Amino acid sequence: MIKSTRAFIIGSLIAVSISFPTISFGQSNGFEVIKSLELMDQIYENLDKYYVDDIQAGNLSKTAIDAMLKELDPYTVYYHESNIEDYRLLTTGQYGGIGALIRKNGNFVYVSEPYEGNPASLSGLKAGDKILEIDGKSMQGLSSSEVSTALKGPKGTDVEVKIERQNDQIEVIKINRDEIKLPDVPYSGMLNNNVGYIKLNSFTRSASPDVKKAFTELKEKGMTSLVLDLRGNGGGLLIEAVRIVNMFIPKNQVIVNTIGRVTDENRVYKTMQEPMDLTIPLVVLMNEGSASASEIVAGSLQDLDRAVIVGTTSYGKGLVQRTYDLDYGSKVKLTIAKYYTPSGRCVQRLEYYDRENGDKPKEIADSLLKIFKTTNGRDVIDGRGVEPDIEIELDDLSRLTANILRNNFIFNYATNYYYDHETIKPASEFSLDNSEYGKFKGYVLEQEFTYSTASEEMLKKMKKTAENEGFYEDASAEYDALLAKVVPSKERDLEKFKTQIVDLLENEIVSRYYFQRGRAEQRFKDDNFINESIEVLNNSEKYNTILGN
Repeated sequence: MIKSTRAFIIGSLIAVSISFPTISFGQSNGFEVIKSLELMDQIYENLDKYYVDDIQAGNLSKTAIDAMLKELDPYTVYYHESNIEDYRLLTTGQYGGIGALIRKNGNFVYVSEPYEGNPASLSGLKAGDKILEIDGKSMQGLSSSEVSTALKGPKGTDVEVKIERQNDQIEVIKINRDEIKLPDVPYSGMLNNNVGYIKLNSFTRSASPDVKKAFTELKEKGMTSLVLDLRGNGGGLLIEAVRIVNMFIPKNQVIVNTIGRVTDENRVYKTMQEPMDLTIPLVVLMNEGSASASEIVAGSLQDLDRAVIVGTTSYGKGLVQRTYDLDYGSKVKLTIAKYYTPSGRCVQRLEYYDRENGDKPKEIADSLLKIFKTTNGRDVIDGRGVEPDIEIELDDLSRLTANILRNNFIFNYATNYYYDHETIKPASEFSLDNSEYGKFKGYVLEQEFTYSTASEEMLKKMKKTAENEGFYEDASAEYDALLAKVVPSKERDLEKFKTQIVDLLENEIVSRYYFQRGRAEQRFKDDNFINESIEVLNNSEKYNTILGN
């Protein structure tokens, strides 16, 4: 039976190669393909016959497929029928579940934020709840992904979640699952009397309609300029990016070309509709988490001199994927092409195809980078993502702040704060006073944790070098004095890095009362990206100079 299956596979491969000239033996190295298939089939046959235990065929094949695809790039992915919901979430933003963010905290998973208006929040689940059991099964020691899988299920089905709340209160909450739709636009509003703001989190099938709806509503509120926030947006459907760009670009303008090995798969994407507004001043916010479709939007608007890009250099994903249906309800998503913005550049930063022995991909060499021209003649570069027109310098988190986050001290304190305060001021007005920060400091100082500073680590390395070279003895006093200044002091560092810690703590607290919308409004207070955007949009001379108008 297995041998006949192998013969059928090889025969089918030959038939496919003959039927489709674009997949000829010369192009796909047909002999090597047949050889590889035969060897894989023979290995499986011997495992099935002789292995000491019964093999789990499904798990074994999925592991083999995943390992094979891992050699290519991180975006070529196999979706087994058991995790097809992951694919659905990627393309539609929808899944069957309760609607809540969760996070690992010690040996359990906690609810970090229920989605407003969804089954989790409507059933009484709250941020800070420890998930003890799901449908009677203990969740102790399980990962966030395992708990997430247990919470998901078809719309209309019930799930019982046993949780532990403040003061060791144990509850069993019955939740009726629903169709959860993650919003592409979690927030839109006016930053001041004339500047509108739209936050776009993803590019699922509803992205362009949601952006258009938000844009229309903001225009009715008096918006005369717009900030489109793509920070942290990892992309999605290419066509949705084209449709969003079309809001600001004339019909029949080329936005992106996709070019791959199979010429029949090459595409030219043009704007198909009349634009919504050709003249409104526009800023697009980017950071290192902005990728793929986000870079198509920002890169094409930059190439066409239609928007000022503010932020930091984007991720640099210039690859295009297409999904193909497989038998038994599974799918495979393949990288089929690279995309090129109107100037002709490709923003792909990493080279995945020349790796050897599992080495990490390297950045495309500087010597291979090229300069392209925007419509107005400005220089833009390929191979490095989308570089901003106005760069925002980011403050790195201190080692102390990173430890506070990693140990969930901010998360836990926000939970305690929520149960001690029935209400707080509106998100845009909320702030912690010195007294409350003093309480937080006291809480942190009671916790057991250690950390080092980068300066301390460098000094200790320098000491070893100085000892090896015979210089340390003469400089020991100076070394000890300097080391004393950079060795961690929790109390000192809690004051030194108070500003960044307070910002994170306020945002976490606000989310307990006002959810995602509250997070967005609270961040506006001290957001350098937003402040710079408003400044350039209110300065028409600077705006036009940047665009070369």
